[in-house]
Amino acid sequence: FEDHGRLLEAQRLRQRTNFDMEMLRETGTCAGIENYSRHLTRRQPGEAPYTLMDFLPQDTLIFVDESHVAVPQIGGMLGGDRSRKAALVEFGFRLPSAFDNRPLSFEEWEERASNVIYVSATPGPYETRRSQKTAEMIVRPTGLVDPTVEVRPTEGQIDDLLAEVKRRTELGQRSLVTTLTKRFAEDLADYLREYGVKVRYLHSELDAMQRIEVLTALRTGDVDVVVGINLLREGLDLPEVAFIGILDADKEGYLRAYRSFIQIIGRAARNVEGHVVMYADKITDSMRQALDETERRRDKQIAYNLEHGITPESVKKAIYALEINENDIQADAIEILAGAGVPREDLLAIVRDLEKEMRRLAKELQFEDAARVRDKIIALRRRLSGEDVSTEKEDDADVAMAIAAAPKQKTTVRNWRKTRRGP
Repeated sequence: FEDHGRLLEAQRLRQRTNFDMEMLRETGTCAGIENYSRHLTRRQPGEAPYTLMDFLPQDTLIFVDESHVAVPQIGGMLGGDRSRKAALVEFGFRLPSAFDNRPLSFEEWEERASNVIYVSATPGPYETRRSQKTAEMIVRPTGLVDPTVEVRPTEGQIDDLLAEVKRRTELGQRSLVTTLTKRFAEDLADYLREYGVKVRYLHSELDAMQRIEVLTALRTGDVDVVVGINLLREGLDLPEVAFIGILDADKEGYLRAYRSFIQIIGRAARNVEGHVVMYADKITDSMRQALDETERRRDKQIAYNLEHGITPESVKKAIYALEINENDIQADAIEILAGAGVPREDLLAIVRDLEKEMRRLAKELQFEDAARVRDKIIALRRRLSGEDVSTEKEDDADVAMAIAAAPKQKTTVRNWRKTRRGP
């Protein structure tokens, strides 16, 4: 920096690095210590970082679930990490060695992942090219076959969709509708609501807890239709859904590509009466591929069922309500509070750690696990504030208020580090 006359950046980097070195000497750690990992592990610039994979045996078998999404994410991690740190390094907030605290590059991943099984309903070109053997798992234990798919014209598609949704509702079934834009999803939800349809919409601005509330309401029957954009694909297991409407199916793009179609169609494959309608004025290449692949799978499934005398049955899956179990809460709270010598500040730190875990689970779409962690958080918050948790029920509003009202105190360890002085 000094060679280029950037004195401010030079002073900023010197001050930050000296402070970190002092913290390392005094406390053994510092904020952003991971950015010194190259020096601490004695690696050369550009050398691959140590990861969990370095501790696995050579013959470890790795499963990559939803590989059509996971593999591109592996390839994109390094670029995303570097772009985030580029500005920090450029303006003197971090040493250039911060770049070496990074994810593995795709080539480094390939070197370490020698035995891999890619699992996906729609494998990507990389998995197809790299695979030495492909095993299709088309037949389901329940005997279910892929849903029927038909194409209808876009003229009058909204009225046709409304009639289809109402018919399904009368049969006690649920429906999903996928659109291309957030605005369209909101407008369509408002339109259906005007005609007495119990409808909600999903899009990226809804947080994880709002999302699980909507999907739980759909399964319990509080909502008959959910309108969404790109959130009706992988990871949704809704046996009650028997109808899916795909609007503007002939608009080629990521949301209307072959793999997206297969994933969307698969959401109706949990119900024995599953049916999908694509609204389009022409059949695109992606639509044709999806139609042909679905028909191929149906033929195999039906033939297998006939040969073995199997009668298809809809998937039966328990519905976990987002309610607090008073007995479990009391047991967990007492168990934690009974820890000998655990001060209040440390318990608050535990709560903060639980909140991080809850957000991580929700981000990974493990909503039921996230809800259980949330229950533990509320139990601890109320127990710490001296409230009785044995007789009250809480809804999500109570949850939000309890967390917001909780005291924000620093832990004893952090206060000690802050006030610590050298000899």
